[in-house]
Amino acid sequence: MLIAGNWKMYKRASETADFCLGLSPPPGVDVVICPPYTSLAMAAASGVTVYAQNVHWASEGAFTGEVSAEMLLDLGVKGSIVGHSERRQHFCETDETAWSRAEHALEAGLGVIYCVGEQEEEREAGHTEEVLRRQVSVLQPREGLVVAYEPVWAIGTGRTATAKQAQDAHAFIKSLVKVPVLYGGSVKPENAQELLSQQDIDGALVGGASLEVESFRAICETAARLS
Repeated sequence: MLIAGNWKMYKRASETADFCLGLSPPPGVDVVICPPYTSLAMAAASGVTVYAQNVHWASEGAFTGEVSAEMLLDLGVKGSIVGHSERRQHFCETDETAWSRAEHALEAGLGVIYCVGEQEEEREAGHTEEVLRRQVSVLQPREGLVVAYEPVWAIGTGRTATAKQAQDAHAFIKSLVKVPVLYGGSVKPENAQELLSQQDIDGALVGGASLEVESFRAICETAARLS
């Protein structure tokens, strides 16, 4: 089981060092943290497995503000999140550009957590499977590729998909692409056991609850018990 913490634009290098010092991941679960770029080197030096939050599709070039897979590998980073809904919403990421990023990262030797998920109005209109099918259609199973199902209406809102909603979405994604699938969307210690015990949920991409070492450790310990 894989538990990844997406810190988004939080934590400076000194805060990252303190967090990593207190983490102590339990045996029996793969634990990843995804800090902002300025904290990647500090986190990687701690010995914790580190993923970036984004990666470019080219090895180098005139791409101001972007970071390549090769640069991340040079820091000791092991992988990257790709296609997070906030990248899609605020930075015009598309299914095609997200897969371009993921494909190059995988070819370079990075792991990838590839995010998919529907908007609230899409779920209410009964279009969840249609949206997931479109988003997953660009994927090709590759070693190191993991999908994260994150219903957009549950990200940063405190709302969480029910265990059945999450299980149904995970089963559907796995019917389309044979890769591990994580759940993301307001995962916290209080709901981790119910979510992670579902048959087709292979771990979690944790947002806000990953910013405090105690709550993140508690989710990791739950995953370890269920593994």
